[in-house]
Order: sequence, then structure tokens, then C-alpha cells
Amino acid sequence: MKKIYIKSLFAALAIICFTGCTKDLDLIPKDTLSDAMYWTQASDFEKGANALYSVLPRPSTADLNSDIAFTYPNSVSNSTLTTPETDGNWNNAYVQIRNCNNLIEKASVSPIAAEIKVSVAEAKFFRAYNYWSLYRLYGGVPVITKVLDINSEELYGTRNSAQETVDFILQNLREAAPDLPEENQVPATSRGRITRGAANAFLARIALFEGTWRKYRNEAGADSYLDMAVSAAGTVINSGQYALFTGEGADSYLKLFDYAGDNVAENILTRKYQYLVDYNNAPQLFQQMGYLPTKQLADMYVCSDGLPVDRSPLFKGYEMRTSEFENRDPRMSQTLMIPGTVAYAPLQIEPLEHWPFYPDRVYTTGYILRKFMTQNPENAMMLQTGIDHHIIRYAEVLLIYAEALYEKNGSISDDDLNKTVNQLRQRGGLNTLLTNAFVTANGLNMRDEIRRERTVELALEGFRRDDLRRWKTAEIELKKAIRGIKIVGTQWGTEPIMVQEQEKNVYMTAEYQSRADAEGFYVSEAASARSGFTDKNYLMPLPTKEIQLNPNLQQNPGW
Repeated sequence: MKKIYIKSLFAALAIICFTGCTKDLDLIPKDTLSDAMYWTQASDFEKGANALYSVLPRPSTADLNSDIAFTYPNSVSNSTLTTPETDGNWNNAYVQIRNCNNLIEKASVSPIAAEIKVSVAEAKFFRAYNYWSLYRLYGGVPVITKVLDINSEELYGTRNSAQETVDFILQNLREAAPDLPEENQVPATSRGRITRGAANAFLARIALFEGTWRKYRNEAGADSYLDMAVSAAGTVINSGQYALFTGEGADSYLKLFDYAGDNVAENILTRKYQYLVDYNNAPQLFQQMGYLPTKQLADMYVCSDGLPVDRSPLFKGYEMRTSEFENRDPRMSQTLMIPGTVAYAPLQIEPLEHWPFYPDRVYTTGYILRKFMTQNPENAMMLQTGIDHHIIRYAEVLLIYAEALYEKNGSISDDDLNKTVNQLRQRGGLNTLLTNAFVTANGLNMRDEIRRERTVELALEGFRRDDLRRWKTAEIELKKAIRGIKIVGTQWGTEPIMVQEQEKNVYMTAEYQSRADAEGFYVSEAASARSGFTDKNYLMPLPTKEIQLNPNLQQNPGW
């Protein structure tokens, strides 16, 4: 009887629950929206795509990981990095990839496909962007193309190969490009959104990386990726949507990174900022942290005759504080501050003379950053600006086109130099053109000159370490000492500086003089502290926690 009673009770409860209570059980919580209810209108997909833009990078000091900038010893730059337990680069990318996959999945079954194709294309762009942020650090990673749950087998999958990973990235960009608007189709109120030009320019960036990486490791397929880079960069160039910024005359390169450079035709992809709303504090960050150029960068600027400093009779040497800036590519003094220049600085109401004065810091180079420093006095005082951050510039596309052509063919015509490298030189104020005859006559190497042009044009924008890695020269360049100004036998080491009516010059002191090398240049970090770069350092280590969670993940070699 007892068993029958219990069975009857369960039956009665079941009837109640699945009849009278059905309506209540189907209710959606008032404070949330389910995926099934949300993805019904085009505006829902647009909002979903809007959320993906948060991944766009802010200004950073990424070139501290290379040889052209310095502030303090850096475990990535000097190759003393150890394997971390966790890494936000890994975690954050996969969170964003899941968001991209979710939008793309919902769109694939949506009845309004024609209305949402731009949002889907943006999601594919950002899926490529996030996978690229993983690939450039770690190499091949697990490629996930759907939304996973706790029971998904893919949670315990292996890493895809490098080729599978990079090809998936490029495929997403190729699929996204046709459904994205051209630059001139984007309303002024929507500037900063992903365009067809951004997709093609980003594709060109990645294809150049992959093509040169393979070429300098004798891996198969290098030429096909270089062809992709030429084609994609050529598409951007031939679109007629972009041009170098020349609106400030001789100061155009400098002003490109201030307010004058917002919303100009050189910008292919930017992170938009608004003063006092979402602000860009790069000027404060860079100056207070000490985003300091190095001698390696300073020496890369050619003289006004187009020759490197070690070949040009116009080079004035290092004896006086300003002599190395004379007769140089004008981009040098628009990237590095000429000592004594009067300019605004963070927290200063009035412009001041700029001197490399760091009485509490032996980790200096003596060079001062000028690029990115706003000369708007209100912004300087408030430690924040509304200046947009350039992520992809048309200048980069021109450099990609020139380098990919040369790397593929072993040569480049003067016509192609004139529409790429020489445009950049002339905009920067250097009127000596790079030609094949000039290179031959002066015993130069065209590959080195194209690389030089890339380094100085994109200086301190975060490209240098990846360039050294793909050229397979990091094992040479990153083992060298980080050096700064010449302080022995020069004006720096013998004469004081008047700073706020006081005589000061730390470079005259015994402490600083003792840090000079045999040639008299200040040593910020000795070569002995930077000697650890080996083949393993070309890739970053996977976080140990990820391997513990998924033992099928294989660590990068050597880590």
C-alpha cells in the first residue's frame, strides 16, 4: 500500500507540474535575456558586434620588448622570461573568440541573413584578430569554431598546426572583406568601425609575417604568403580610399599622432577616443614610465643625403648634445626630442625645455620621446587626451607592399619604390629618394634599406619585436647591449645643464660615467644581461595552468 501511495503522489505532482504550472516554468528571468530570445533583430547582431570592439588595442609600450626602446630591464626583451602559470593574452583571446563564434552561429540560422551580413563580417574580422593575437605569440593553437559547453570534446583537443591556424585567420579575413563597407561608405558618426580596407590591410600584415617567417626558416609555402601580402596590400592601395597625411606640411609626421591626425585618410583602423569620456593617456604613460628611444633606433635614421650615419660625410657625430640630430631624416627629431626643445609635458602648465634628466634612475638612455606627445596644453595638464590610437596606418600598407615584393622577387623596381618607400620619405621631409642606382653606387643592401624604412616609420608603434622574429634576427639583435647617448668625451659628460635655473647633469657624475662602454656610450643594460636568447624565445610559453587543465596541449619547444 505504501509503494502504491508514493507512486500515486508522484503521478499527481507530475500532472500538476506539467499542466497548471507549465506557464510559470516557461518564464524567462526578468533580469536576463536568453540567446534564443535575443538574436532576433538586426539591431541585436549590431550590438553583439559592437561588444567585440573592446579588444582593439590601446596605446602601449610594446617596443620595450625589443631593442629600440627601454625603461627598465624587461624579461621578454632580455630573454629571462620563465613559464607563467596563467596568461591574460591566452584567456582573454579565447573569451573573445567565444563571443565571435556565438554571433556567427546565431547568424547562420537567422532568417534575416541579408540584414546582418556586416555584423557577421565584423565578427569574422575579430575572430581573426583574436586568433592572430594568439598565433603571433604561441604559434599554432586550438582552433575553435563553435560555442563550447562543459561537455564539449574540444575542451580537451590538441593544438592545430601553425599552418592550420594562420590559414584559418586568413580565411576569416577573406570571407569578411566583401561584406564590409569601403571607407567612404562609413558615416562620420561611425568612424572607427571595421572596413573592407581594414580587413585587407590586416590580411596583408599577417601574410607578410607568415611569408617572411617561412622564408628565413627555409619552410615551404613562403612565396604563396608573400603573394597574398602583395595582393592584399595592392588592393588597399588601388582602392583609392587612403592616402598619407600631409595636412601639416613639414610637421605632418609629428602631428599625425596628435589631434590633427584624427579622422584623416591615412587611418585604416583606429581606436577612437573622446576627451573626458574614454581618454587616451599615452603622453602621461609614456613620459612617466620612460618609454625611452635607444641608440639602436637613433642610429637608424639616415642623413639628409640618404646615407647611414656610418657612411655619410654629413653626419656630425655625438660631440655636442644636439649634433647627432643635424642633417638627419626629419622623422628623427619628430620621434626623438632634440635636447633643449621647448614643449609641453604632463602636469606642466607652461612649456618647458626638455632634457633627459633622471636623477633617480640609472636605467635611462638619454634620449627623450617626442612622438605621441600632445602639444595641447589643456590635455597635457589633465594627463589625458582624446587623440585616436592608430592601429593600422596606410603607411604600413605601403611598407608591406614594398617588402613583400622584394622578399618574393629579390628585387624591387624604382617605380614601386616611388609609390611606397619614397612617398614615406617625402612626407617625412627626406627628399633623397631610395633607388636601385643609389643602393648600388653606395654599396648598400636594398633589403636592409627597406627594413630600415619600416623601423623608422613605424618606430615605437609596437612592430619591432615581431619584425626581428620573422626576419630571424632576434637571436642577434636582442643579445646586444642597450645603449644610449655618448657621455664620455662629449658635451654630455663635461658641461652642466640649466634646469629650472639650477645647474644639473647626472651624466657628468662618476656613477653614470662608470656605466659607459669602451666607445663612451651610456649602457642601459649590458650585453651580458641580455645573452639568453635561444630558439625557444621565438615563441612564448603556453601557461602551465592551461596544460594542467588540458594535458593534450603540447608546450612550445624548450619551455
